[in-house]
Amino acid sequence: MSTINKIGYYGEFGGSFVPPELQEVLDYLAGQFEKYKNDTEFNEEYRYYLREYVGRENPLTYAKHLSEKLGGAKIYLKREDLNHTGSHKINNVLGQALLAKRMGVKRVIAETGAGQHGVATATVCAMFGMECVRYMGAEDTRRQSLNVFRMELLGAKVVAVDKGQGRLKDAVDEALNDLIANYKNTFYLLGSAVGPHPYPMMVKHFQSIVSEESKKQILEKENKLPDVVIACVGGGSNAIGAFAHYIDESGVRLIGVEPDQAPTLTEGVPGVIHGFRCLVLLDEEGNPRKTYSIAAGLDYPGIGPEHSHLKQSERAEYYTVTNEEVLEAFQVLSKTEGIIPALESAHAVAYALRLAPQMTKDQIVIINLSGRGDKDVEQVFQMLK
Repeated sequence: MSTINKIGYYGEFGGSFVPPELQEVLDYLAGQFEKYKNDTEFNEEYRYYLREYVGRENPLTYAKHLSEKLGGAKIYLKREDLNHTGSHKINNVLGQALLAKRMGVKRVIAETGAGQHGVATATVCAMFGMECVRYMGAEDTRRQSLNVFRMELLGAKVVAVDKGQGRLKDAVDEALNDLIANYKNTFYLLGSAVGPHPYPMMVKHFQSIVSEESKKQILEKENKLPDVVIACVGGGSNAIGAFAHYIDESGVRLIGVEPDQAPTLTEGVPGVIHGFRCLVLLDEEGNPRKTYSIAAGLDYPGIGPEHSHLKQSERAEYYTVTNEEVLEAFQVLSKTEGIIPALESAHAVAYALRLAPQMTKDQIVIINLSGRGDKDVEQVFQMLK
């Protein structure tokens, strides 16, 4: 029988719907996070590695040629693609790994879709001397074979999950099964702003560095806040990080962009998946619906509980784009700015290509460029060919 923990809710979403033995582990984790998140020594070490290892702060780049091409708003790119390992994922991985280190845990497990979370986790585990086990859908190991090799090169064990669709949801299922079986000596390093409490809160905390920096940077560059912040949404980690420091700024529109074949926020209904309550895509029998995205990192039938609340409260807006629009955006940004985006990030770019021409030249759009496209170039080449 599952327990329901009323802590960790965003409106009606969130919570913790897990077996009692796992709830004990999560309660301990929440206590450790509360202990260290405001600890001076912990934060100094976290900021040290962000600076010296990840390479933060990264730029907020004015996309001059793209802005001129579209003829509307000024477009800025928050350059998470320039982080060590190539995406925003390492911000959260580093924070959670330091927490695991404080807790004395030596075995780290995690799920991954596009593989960037896997690469980041394997990287940090190698640096800290931790055992690393990665669960990845069998279909995603094929789509992201280069990232699988990177993880193995870094010393991680990659477990291909062939149950279900062999995608991100199935990898999460197996990782949770591992945690239940091995919770006494294992830290589950969850990559997105999903899962039972305290994971959504922890991931937001560590990813909020994105909007902390972009807010300071845009004020320095333009002496005003942006009119719009746009980010792609799968589970929601890069988007919640990009939104965090603007949520209380009512004049800033927050826009999340998802695949039209995994439209969780535009078509989802309240439900429970992977131990938390959120908007979720369900089939006629009430089970999580099969989803698809050309971007493996967005291929998930649920969404973070805070995004569910931001949608329901109408503080944030969520829209879908088609695969064709994503491939077009992938090429447009590459050709205009010399920046090849991850397919995930190209969803945010695709919506900006729609929106920016409708805006005036004195308005500002920030796109969170959550990752670089090295991992996707071969896949895009095959699709375009």
